[in-house]
Amino acid sequence: MSEANQDSMLADVPFGEALAELERIVSELESGTLELEESLSRYERGVALLRACRAKLEAAEQKVTMLIGELGENQDSE
Repeated sequence: MSEANQDSMLADVPFGEALAELERIVSELESGTLELEESLSRYERGVALLRACRAKLEAAEQKVTMLIGELGENQDSE
């Protein structure tokens, strides 16, 4: 599956679910019990989840920044 396909599929996954899955993947990889192919597959999924989480955090940060700006504008007009 291409990176773009994985990223678009993860766009609808809630942040908490994506983060929980990422944490599970990290634990699995750290355990050292996975075969090479499975490790690579899980790592690839983890990278996609990380990108999705970062995108969601960036979007939330932009929204907060916008809301703070609006709040400042409202206070200036009073």
